[in-house]
Amino acid sequence: LLYISTQTLSPRDIKCFINPQRLKTSSFFLFFCNSLHILLTSIIYTYLHSSRSQTSLSPLRHALSLLPDKVFSREMARVCVMIMMMVAMILNVARGEPMAPCYFIFGDSLVDSGNNNQLQSLARADYFPYGIDFQFGPTGRFCNGKTTVDVITELLGFDDYITPYSQASGEDILGGVNYASAAAGVREETGRQLGARITFAGQVANHVNTVSQVVDILGDENQAANYLSKCIYSIGLGSNDYLNNYFMPLYYSTGNQYSPDSFANDLINRYTEQLRILYNNGARKFALIGIGAIGCSPNELAQNSRDGTTCDERINSANRIFNSKLVSLVDHFNQNTPDAKFTYINAYGIFQDMVANPSRYGFRVTNAGCCGVGRNNGQITCLPGQAPCLNRDEFVFWDAFHPGEAANIVIGSRSFRRESPSDAHPYDIQQLALL
Repeated sequence: LLYISTQTLSPRDIKCFINPQRLKTSSFFLFFCNSLHILLTSIIYTYLHSSRSQTSLSPLRHALSLLPDKVFSREMARVCVMIMMMVAMILNVARGEPMAPCYFIFGDSLVDSGNNNQLQSLARADYFPYGIDFQFGPTGRFCNGKTTVDVITELLGFDDYITPYSQASGEDILGGVNYASAAAGVREETGRQLGARITFAGQVANHVNTVSQVVDILGDENQAANYLSKCIYSIGLGSNDYLNNYFMPLYYSTGNQYSPDSFANDLINRYTEQLRILYNNGARKFALIGIGAIGCSPNELAQNSRDGTTCDERINSANRIFNSKLVSLVDHFNQNTPDAKFTYINAYGIFQDMVANPSRYGFRVTNAGCCGVGRNNGQITCLPGQAPCLNRDEFVFWDAFHPGEAANIVIGSRSFRRESPSDAHPYDIQQLALL
């Protein structure tokens, strides 16, 4: 292994190759493996940096000769290396199963991973510089890199990101499907001024089709039902119902027809109908994602903030009303469907913490997009071929509407494992997966 690595692997490759996080196991064993992992990586790294110039020594002997006597005796190091070699092989071969067998994602542009690419829509992101920091480049993700669900997918232990519905086929669907569509809302008309999109009801209908395929693959409905009951269902819609409906009077009349409270009630009623369809088709573990502070987006700041930093409280107040009713919906389902588990993810609160304490997370800019045009880089969103900012990890927002990868990592990580009790109610996604 040491000999071959000098020709084919960089130290970073080796670290990934023997990554103990692949194992789903106890925290003590993971700590033990991490300790061995660090030591093994250090030894191989030392060897890689010096063995090419001293080929007269055997790779193992030379690597050991470089270790200080004060740290290890030669014999002790020899034993450690042999143990580490065995651990490396185990960690490479014994890939742990993900915490849930599949992950189904319903949402809008915050989590769309390519479903809008083939639609006649203005809500598309399959062009550079979107994906500039993503390993697969522009895929249709409205971000420079990973979305929140990409982060959660990694933390759940999946080897690959969840396939968008437009590309899903065969047994790929057993690992889950991403149905999210940019500009989609809970209401059917939401986002229509942007062109084609797959509404919440359309996404659920697509999932019903997926379930029939799962039944065919697994052999019968009972096996499919048992399998699907262990999967995570992530639902994050509602943002566009405010951004591209209620607060857009030139195109929609809902702002005049409904008070903020009655509009939220209408959304929750429609939302509930779709959750029941999912439940009737085998879903048992639901993570309902609250909507963020839309009034703090660069687009809203550019239009409605005098100083370019003060959020639009009129919009944020309506967002909080919806989120409060979503929490009540979670409690209702948990009380009335004992064979299912529902939880609420407080994306609004997590976002507000990042904005209130930016330096804690390494952010310097919270009120402007990294890529965009006009005031706050928010009057026109990121254009094809436009050069984005260079310090992308210091911006909360990537474009006029969407968080950047750095912010998504914070939101996704705290959704998976809550940092504050208010991050999730009553479970975080990790706890939900283990129930």
